[in-house]
Amino acid sequence: MIYMDNSATSPVKEEVFNAMVPYLKEGNPSTFYKLGRDAKKAVEEVRANVAQLINADTREIIFTSGGTESDNMAIKGVALKFEDKGKHIITTEIEHPAVLRTCEFLETRGFEVTYLPVQENGIISIDDLKNAIRDDTILISVMHANNEIGTIQPIEEIGKIAKENGILFHCDAVQSVGKIPVDVKAANIDLLSISSHKIYGPKGVGAIFIRRGVKLELLIHGGGQEGGLRSGTENVPGIVGFGKAAELAYEQLDENIAKLSEMRDAFIEKITDRIPEAYLNGDRVNRLPNNANFRFAAIEGEGLILRLDAKGINGATGSACSSKSLKASYVLSALGLEDAEIHGSLRLSLGTENSMGDVDVVVDAIEEVVAGLRRMSPLWDNENNKSLELDESKFTDSDH
Repeated sequence: MIYMDNSATSPVKEEVFNAMVPYLKEGNPSTFYKLGRDAKKAVEEVRANVAQLINADTREIIFTSGGTESDNMAIKGVALKFEDKGKHIITTEIEHPAVLRTCEFLETRGFEVTYLPVQENGIISIDDLKNAIRDDTILISVMHANNEIGTIQPIEEIGKIAKENGILFHCDAVQSVGKIPVDVKAANIDLLSISSHKIYGPKGVGAIFIRRGVKLELLIHGGGQEGGLRSGTENVPGIVGFGKAAELAYEQLDENIAKLSEMRDAFIEKITDRIPEAYLNGDRVNRLPNNANFRFAAIEGEGLILRLDAKGINGATGSACSSKSLKASYVLSALGLEDAEIHGSLRLSLGTENSMGDVDVVVDAIEEVVAGLRRMSPLWDNENNKSLELDESKFTDSDH
């Protein structure tokens, strides 16, 4: 099997698993005897590892169940805490559902949300952001890197604008932390979401960075764990695994960026050179080192995924978090693409276990599968090896 869906989840590294094993049976960090003290010590050591990865202070890291909880904690926490000051939030059209659904919930509670569009490359316009700011804006929430197309947003510029206007800045960095440098101080980020299972750690654990001095309304009440900000007994084995994954990501960051970027660029060059009417989605340069998202004319992405799966190759079409939906990806729609183009999409997200040999095997397989699907497609001119231009005026509403 060749696994290339690391943006959905990454496999747990052996070192991470081994670090977790001693904490699977015992140790509540809220207790005072030795087992509890050992568990508490392990959790605090991990806090330092995660803080180091984003240039934060150890006390600014709060453990959660993952990116979704962190996003909810940041956005709802700010909204409920500062609603007397204002009820306007700015985000983008291509955020993860954990952000979009949270904002939609707040709209039902009287908040107003501005959803910034993106340009064809998937990057927001800074002028649009500036123009969206109002006197009652209390939060800007913009993801660092998109989970589908890998596009990287200019978070340092965004953070500077937020700071100048006295607005809190939340960044969903689930896809970027551990893959590219993230510096919460340089980017003036006030709140940042992280997930363990995107960096070869276990699922069900993550963290939120909360800049010292930032106040949030609590969402979870109980025993006052995590500095009173997130009650509930800590998931010690998960946190320890997360910490080991963060430590490895920090130590190997430059090496991994170089390796993954080389494979990504080879994918882009080979796919677009060898397959007619194959296009890259998202920005060519400002993208994650491990992300390559393509669209192929005249085929369905589901058929492509299933045929690749039969060959032992794992990829994704559209967003993995909503892959059961037959609707066109809202992220690709935001780029201005038509539904027919979107449904022929393929996301390949590389991991550190992949090699250039894997790239060659997968490119060969994609070329073969795309050609096979096109031979059966009514939208492909096999004689001239190009897509057909359909005259939509000949169709009735029932045909659509």
